[in-house]
Amino acid sequence: MLVFAMMANLDNAKAAESAEPLAKANNCLLCHSVDAKIVGPAYKDVAKKYKGDKTAEARLITKVKAGGSGVWGDAAMSPNSPQVKDEDIKTIVKWVLSL
Repeated sequence: MLVFAMMANLDNAKAAESAEPLAKANNCLLCHSVDAKIVGPAYKDVAKKYKGDKTAEARLITKVKAGGSGVWGDAAMSPNSPQVKDEDIKTIVKWVLSL
């Protein structure tokens, strides 16, 4: 069990190394931060809300691609597809959910 926990921590560290720069490069951090609400929710709040939800990754990928509003307040998130690559969106969402 300890080996699996160590591997999971290593995977999370690798995801953070690649995902946070992707989030910055794709302007996600203009409206979000890891720890505090800006326009959109803090990424840690997103991770907390969806913890244990097996459908969260797929639903959030769809939401990031299409944009939307109403879940976290009245501010709308603009669609991020096709300008952000699908694989980058998936990497960012996986990272957010790992926080």
